[in-house]
Amino acid sequence: MSPRSISRIAALALAAAGLATAAAVPATAVARPTPHSPVVLGAIQYDSPGHDDRSQRSLNAEWVTVTNTGRGTVNLKGWTLTGRSHQPYTFHYLRLGAHQSVRVHTGKGRDTGRDVYQDRHDYVWDNHADTAILRDHHKHTIATKSWRHR
Repeated sequence: MSPRSISRIAALALAAAGLATAAAVPATAVARPTPHSPVVLGAIQYDSPGHDDRSQRSLNAEWVTVTNTGRGTVNLKGWTLTGRSHQPYTFHYLRLGAHQSVRVHTGKGRDTGRDVYQDRHDYVWDNHADTAILRDHHKHTIATKSWRHR
């Protein structure tokens, strides 16, 4: 056999071994990991105090805190906050500075750097059991927080 033929056979053997190894690795091992983020879910007021009368005061007393625990600013544009039973709230043009928090209220109001509003007419969070899910603009789950009230 010529040296060129031996090189081709060796290359084919290595390629076949690589394919066999790749086929043996489970799909979860090659999945893209969730990116690390300094943004977390903080305090949640899922049951607004007092009588649930759907007034703006009552709706806005239901909120979720999103906190940047890092040293740099995080752009939340396109990020979503959702639970199990409702449409997601999408953040628009919000840059969360280092060690800062924003409260996401259920009702209507004027957005600021510390408070944003979902503009909903009904309560979002289930008082008995729910999960708040924060996703980045790539739909990666960044943080979750669950509760169960008995």
